[in-house]
Amino acid sequence: MNTIPNISFESEENEKEFEFLHLSKLFAKIKAGLEHNPHLPHRVSFFALLIVTNGVGSHQIDLKEYPLKKGTVLKIAKGQVHAFQENPNYDGFLILFTEEFVLNYFSKSSIEFISHLYNYHISKPLVEGSNLNEAFIEETLVELEAENTYAQRNIVGAILELYLLRLERLTDSAQLPKQNHQHYSMFLDFKNLVEKQYTLTRNVKDYAKMLQVSTKHLNLIVKEFTLNTAKHFIDDFVTLETKRAIASTSSSLKEIGYAMGFDEVTNFTKFFKKHTGTTPKQFKAGI
Repeated sequence: MNTIPNISFESEENEKEFEFLHLSKLFAKIKAGLEHNPHLPHRVSFFALLIVTNGVGSHQIDLKEYPLKKGTVLKIAKGQVHAFQENPNYDGFLILFTEEFVLNYFSKSSIEFISHLYNYHISKPLVEGSNLNEAFIEETLVELEAENTYAQRNIVGAILELYLLRLERLTDSAQLPKQNHQHYSMFLDFKNLVEKQYTLTRNVKDYAKMLQVSTKHLNLIVKEFTLNTAKHFIDDFVTLETKRAIASTSSSLKEIGYAMGFDEVTNFTKFFKKHTGTTPKQFKAGI
């Protein structure tokens, strides 16, 4: 099956965890040619913030188009599929950072508040009208251009961490259930397992066994963070991956179904229709 390109973190400055790009520079690089086409859907193995300072446009994340204008911030989580529009008419900055950067330079308690990094399935990626952007951009650029680089990574991490926390306060994520710190790591372990093992099993019992907890306990933890059962979470992820594959590859529906872990096309069709109200064929025709 032709798959969605997976883009890993690369930096011109040989940075391994963080990069601050001016969009005009990025768009020039895209015109000059890259190994992948950023205008087509591609999956990223890092986090990204798209901050718009001028102009208007749009950006696609997981098959949805999000409008961009001055003051807009678009949060792109690790594992999401996104695409830049053709001939963009906006400017700003793209901040790229890896999970290693988050774990090394963010406090554990902050990570639990910055929900979109890991809980993008229940968090909105778009923040509009933010008055935080100018100060964040200016402070970060000053630090990155400083001659004295003592503790620079730590300082940049602290600036980014504070900015993300303030962005979260502007979004609906503040309305999410209060998180139990003891359960949060278990939820992330479950989420990561689903993303790696969903083609092999969609059975909650299997994931509970991997995590060495009862299915009842796993369901309670997942409900705490998503308001839904573990089975609902697994099925939602499989459905999203299926939509990504149908919309972004030239593979046949039979190939996609098999790649998603379905042995029979009929079972694949039944599953997709149950969770979307339409068949894979109808969904593909409507794209």
